[in-house]
Amino acid sequence: QVQLVESGGGLVQPGKSLRLSCVASGLPFSLDYYAVAWFRRAPGKEREAVSCDSTGEGTSLYADSVKGRFTISRDNAKNTVYLQMNNLEPDDTATYYCATDDRGFCRDSDYYRISQYDFWGRGTQVTVSS
Repeated sequence: QVQLVESGGGLVQPGKSLRLSCVASGLPFSLDYYAVAWFRRAPGKEREAVSCDSTGEGTSLYADSVKGRFTISRDNAKNTVYLQMNNLEPDDTATYYCATDDRGFCRDSDYYRISQYDFWGRGTQVTVSS
């Protein structure tokens, strides 16, 4: 059974940092076969892509709203993908989800499409408030 389990969310003040983790288990292939993305859904809004990490030395992509503040990374040996979030803003408040794409790469043209992704976690809540 495939599981993606997110953790690391919480309540933080604006300007602070959080690091989210996504631990994968039960995938048909090893984690390094997959592109992995982070999405988020804010209250009353659609789910949106935040970042996507390709396999190997491939491309990492970021939404304009988080460029320069968020960094995606992975440790395939630990089956874990991270999202380092710095200088958090109230607009970053959302539930954050990780997802895998068995194509293995991220493209500007479609990494934001929910339908591209095979497996999803259940999310971790991030609240940015003073």
